[in-house]
Amino acid sequence: MPEVTALFWDLGGVVLTNGWDRKARHEAAAKFHLETGEFEERHDAFVDEFETGEMSLHEYLRRTVFYRERSFSPGDFKKYIFELSKTLPESFPILGEVAKTGKYFVAALNNESFEINEHRIEAFHLPAYFAAFFSSCYLGLRKPEEKIYRRALSMAHRKPAESVFIDDRELNVECAKELGMHGIHFQNAKQLRDDLAALGVNLGAK
Repeated sequence: MPEVTALFWDLGGVVLTNGWDRKARHEAAAKFHLETGEFEERHDAFVDEFETGEMSLHEYLRRTVFYRERSFSPGDFKKYIFELSKTLPESFPILGEVAKTGKYFVAALNNESFEINEHRIEAFHLPAYFAAFFSSCYLGLRKPEEKIYRRALSMAHRKPAESVFIDDRELNVECAKELGMHGIHFQNAKQLRDDLAALGVNLGAK
């Protein structure tokens, strides 16, 4: 087996909380007294444009929330969205340990809208851990599309067999593995440590 030289990480659900997933949207709907079904229907209509950088957060909210008068402002809603993001305390340090070794090309490979992605990169000082961000909002592609994995590998100048992809969604991992990448379906921090170690990845100091 070729030595692993590159690790591509999903962010939400692996090292950070999810930025704007179904659970977060349902909680937002409850907090701001939105009709959940209508909100989800509108989200589904625009999520592709939103997560591939074709639609700004302002425009997304205009289409999904502020198409009618509300008792709260777009600024209130944006602030709520940004404050949802937290680090996952058990798995985030593993990312730090891997990055600290200096042995690997470490990159993010995630689906995220532009403003939320930019906020998370800045808020959690992610450039200290990642050499590159292959995010859907930058590449105009979303997981599990085959093209996003191929594009990330090409831009990183890495072969699939020397690369590991980590994600909390099994379908995304499945599609990466079909290209020949090693895949880790993240479930918890211990399992991540064990799976990385099994692939010969140096975790540094524990």
